[in-house]
Amino acid sequence: MDQPRAVVIGGGIGGLTAAVALHQRGWAVTVLERAPALTPVGAGLGLTPNAQRALDVIGLGDTVRSLSAWQGDGGLRAPGGRWLSRTSAEAAADRFGGPVVLVHRATLISLLASALPEGVVRTGTAATLADPGGTGHRARVTAPDGGEWEADLVVGADGIDSRVRRALFPGHPGPRYTGFTTWRLVVPAPERPFVPHETWGRGRLWGTQPLKDGRVYAYAMAPASADAHAPDGERAELLRLFGEWHDPVPRIIRAVDPGQVLRHDVHEMSVPLPAYHHGRTALLGDAAHAMQPTVGQGGNQAIEDAVVLAHHAGPGHDSPDSPDSPDSSDTSDTSGIPAALAAYSAARLPRTTAIVRQAARTGRLIAVTSPAATVLRDTAIATVSRLVPGLLLRGFAGIADWHPPRRTYAAGTAHPS
Repeated sequence: MDQPRAVVIGGGIGGLTAAVALHQRGWAVTVLERAPALTPVGAGLGLTPNAQRALDVIGLGDTVRSLSAWQGDGGLRAPGGRWLSRTSAEAAADRFGGPVVLVHRATLISLLASALPEGVVRTGTAATLADPGGTGHRARVTAPDGGEWEADLVVGADGIDSRVRRALFPGHPGPRYTGFTTWRLVVPAPERPFVPHETWGRGRLWGTQPLKDGRVYAYAMAPASADAHAPDGERAELLRLFGEWHDPVPRIIRAVDPGQVLRHDVHEMSVPLPAYHHGRTALLGDAAHAMQPTVGQGGNQAIEDAVVLAHHAGPGHDSPDSPDSPDSSDTSDTSGIPAALAAYSAARLPRTTAIVRQAARTGRLIAVTSPAATVLRDTAIATVSRLVPGLLLRGFAGIADWHPPRRTYAAGTAHPS
């Protein structure tokens, strides 16, 4: 019987992770990316222990950790510099089974791409889902240049503006604009050290984190009109919004090349999809469950999705664990793919919907703008954090302590420490 074939639409973190996971389970995979090159839009990415465990499944966890900065002690501050809550890296690692690590998105993209055979990734290909497939027939993907692919499985990993999602669920409203925009930037190593932190102001947020090579990754969020841009540049806008905040915020803004500030509006899937699949086509990452960045789980959940999807899709004929793996997810004849994708939806939709809602609740706390409400919020955080040490960690209970399905580990036997 022929090797089962998967087509992944989108060459971002989620799409490439899915491609690697499926390839390792014996699938023939093609990745179609519309951009002319695998140049990630973004800067840093915090990988929480749940996503690291998913990367352990495909044998890349240790490499990612070696290329990442391990997040140290830090916490939440007010714009004047006062600490509202402190966090212990050791306590977080003890509670969730590992540290949070920070990696540049370009590093992770390159690592994932290098785990795939040459020729698997095709850039400059704006793919369209022509037929989602079904129990009795394969899915079909086309491209404007006349390219056409039939597949036993199609993975829609094409982001917030997913064309695959619109094809599967044309009546769904899709993501909505939250009223916030974000900025991301990377600057050279600073002359003076700093403590990693996130700072909440009146409707504004700033975060500063170190990268492995000594550079600094910073991110910011503030209310803005959709599709707005500062006429004098985004660095000037950041100085207006955050230039009077505590050190090191102003000096980080002044250190960035004006042309290297990334700005993107924040969208969220406030109305969940009815499922993350239809026929032989599955959605993952932002295409399925776009969320606010307020709990740092967008990329992490895409990685989880990818590994769980590969688990339910089952091993292909060349997979080392297929001969001795009697399992309902073993669909090497591909007839069971629609049912396997239903299991994927059942596994992922409740979890990711809950995280989307948690991110929205956190966003509402950050969105407070009145002086009185801001003082009340900050006082409550500081007081409860003093009375209940480790308060901030509680928000990640049920998120960072997630484990992948055991049977997806590469050797089929061991659970990584």
